[in-house]
Amino acid sequence: MKSLWQRLKEKHEAKQEARYTKLDELPPSAGGGQKGEKKIHFTTKEAVKRFRAHALVEEKSHRDVVRVGLRDSVWTDLYHHALTASWAAFTYTAVISYFLINLFFAVLYWFAPEQVTGDGQHTLLSLFFFSVQTLSTVGYGGMAPVGLYADTVVSFEVLVGMMINALATGVVFARFARPRARIMFSNTAVISNENGVPALCIRIANLRISVILSVDVEIALSRLVVSENGHLVRRFDQLLLVQSHVPVLRFAFVMAHVIGPESPLHGKTVAELEHEEAEIVVTVTGTDEALGQTVFARTAYRFDRVRHNHRFVDIVASRPDGRIAVDYTRFHDIEEH
Repeated sequence: MKSLWQRLKEKHEAKQEARYTKLDELPPSAGGGQKGEKKIHFTTKEAVKRFRAHALVEEKSHRDVVRVGLRDSVWTDLYHHALTASWAAFTYTAVISYFLINLFFAVLYWFAPEQVTGDGQHTLLSLFFFSVQTLSTVGYGGMAPVGLYADTVVSFEVLVGMMINALATGVVFARFARPRARIMFSNTAVISNENGVPALCIRIANLRISVILSVDVEIALSRLVVSENGHLVRRFDQLLLVQSHVPVLRFAFVMAHVIGPESPLHGKTVAELEHEEAEIVVTVTGTDEALGQTVFARTAYRFDRVRHNHRFVDIVASRPDGRIAVDYTRFHDIEEH
């Protein structure tokens, strides 16, 4: 029991020591500790809350941000909202709109039901289904307009129906045809100290059979800093990669940023970066070979998802039949070195 308690205590102490070890140093030695931190004075507590709530990680979407003083009118940007809405919201809106439009024309026919032929006396429900037939230009022949008023309403409804069918077809096609990059990012980023050179590494993979051409990768360090005038601002520092351009992304690729004297991460500890609400923002741009369209992907890592003195396990191997095997089940696996 005492041995177990001792191991847990040593593990906790090693974790705390790693948080205050500079990222560009080799594995920490005993006695290392945190140097005196420069105390940051924020303008107001409210500013801190606002900036800290504005995280760039994936768990927060645009709907989690409330924009005060900015009107987001659906009607002035209807096409964009139709493309970016979720499938559930898009389908719900389409069904409700379809029902309301047919109900509106059914009420118009109800003002003069005698001008619509058919068996028996017309009800609002029968006129609703007549509106459905007219709007879709089906026209089964069981009901037909016979007066000036009904002919006018039918003419207007047919025009509206043709426009709705054309617009709905275009929007649905655009939602299906919108290019999406099926790029997978590693769950964690690692800082490898192989060969005595510290480097921040992130692995990406192409999940499609078709390759992605001319891939450009950009990594930036996002953190909260106090400007010269005392305001709290979010600052983005570019992290230069050993290879930021990949001509062909077929399987997987590891991006590496050397933490040298010129790196924004040089001399930083995990504790300092966590205090600044730092994140690693990754953006990937390329051209899908099959679609011929530009695709984008992005993600972000907080520093609690960065593992020091680790590396990614190898997932590419040669098979006995001469083919290459890529084990995506081990894509996120890392190992200590």
